[in-house]
Amino acid sequence: MQVCFKVVKIAILLPYFDQLRLISDQSLVMASKRIQKELKDLQKDPPASCSAGPVGEDMFHWQATIMGPSESPFSGGVFLVSINFPPDYPFKPPKVAFRTKVFHPNINSNGSICLDILKEQWSPALTISKVLLSICSLLTDPNPDDPLVPEIAHMYKNQRDRYETTARSWTQKYAMG
Repeated sequence: MQVCFKVVKIAILLPYFDQLRLISDQSLVMASKRIQKELKDLQKDPPASCSAGPVGEDMFHWQATIMGPSESPFSGGVFLVSINFPPDYPFKPPKVAFRTKVFHPNINSNGSICLDILKEQWSPALTISKVLLSICSLLTDPNPDDPLVPEIAHMYKNQRDRYETTARSWTQKYAMG
C-alpha cells in the first residue's frame, strides 16, 4: 500500500517537473540570447581600456581585461577578470572576480569585488560593459566606507601615500609583465 502511494505521488508531480524543466530551458535560451547581444555590442563599441569575451565556446564564462586607469596607482597594469553568468541572467547579476591580485579596499585576496551593482543594486538594465566601466571607476575611486578589506580601507583613509605605494608595488608585481 505504501509503495503504491509513493508511485501515485510521483506520477502526480511529474508534469510539474516537466514544467520546471521547460521554464529552466527558456531561462537559459533568454540568457544566452542576451549574452550574445552583449558580446556583439562590446565588439562594436568596447568601453575604454576594457575588453571581454567568452572563454572558449562557453558563452556563460567570459574573461575580461581591464587596463589600470592612468590616474590611479594601477596605471600600466593589465588586470584579468573572470565573469560567470548565471542561467537566469540578466535577472540575476553575473559573478565577477579579479584573477590578478589587486591591493584595493574593495577587492579581497580571492578577487571578490565589493560593488553594489554586482549585488543588491543589480538591474537587468545593466550590461557587462557598464559593469566593467564601474570596476574601472572603482579602481580610480575606492569606496573605503564599504570595504571588503578593512585594513586596506584604513590605510587608504589614514596613510594615503603608503596605500598608493603598496598598490603601485602590487601592480608592478602582479599586473605588469
